[in-house]
Amino acid sequence: MTTTRVGQGFDVHRFAAPEEGRPLMLMGCVVPHDRGLAGHSDADVMLHALMDALLGAAGLGDIGQHFPDTDATYKGVDSAMLLTRVMGDLAERGWQVVNVDLCLIGERPKIGPHRQQMRERVAHLLGLPPDAVNVKATTTEKLGFTGRGEGLAAQAVVLIHRP
Repeated sequence: MTTTRVGQGFDVHRFAAPEEGRPLMLMGCVVPHDRGLAGHSDADVMLHALMDALLGAAGLGDIGQHFPDTDATYKGVDSAMLLTRVMGDLAERGWQVVNVDLCLIGERPKIGPHRQQMRERVAHLLGLPPDAVNVKATTTEKLGFTGRGEGLAAQAVVLIHRP
């Protein structure tokens, strides 16, 4: 019998100060912007939400348990590498990803020009065709911390199955 599960993830990061010179990483891609996100790792808010969704669907906790920000090993680490490890954990337990739906929440940057690159990058990391990865964005109509341009948030929903 096949087991199918849904997972959801959410993450938030504030923008780093411009003088920190951090690149803005979104879904494993560098997106041109005046500031990157602050965080212990590369602060890829979208991949972090995705990892939480995958781990949650598989009943494996969250990224804080697997990659704590108190561990120097993960200082500045590429979140795509962490996603590869999460995928390994799922594969060891027989889970396969069916599809993912990701949403960036913030006023800017606009992701339209980068959407296809993001889809292809995450599809590659997950071993999926690009049409199994959806990437979208929304604003908060200038309300809240994302509306004021203080940071970005992301949501992810995933479907996994185990034959």
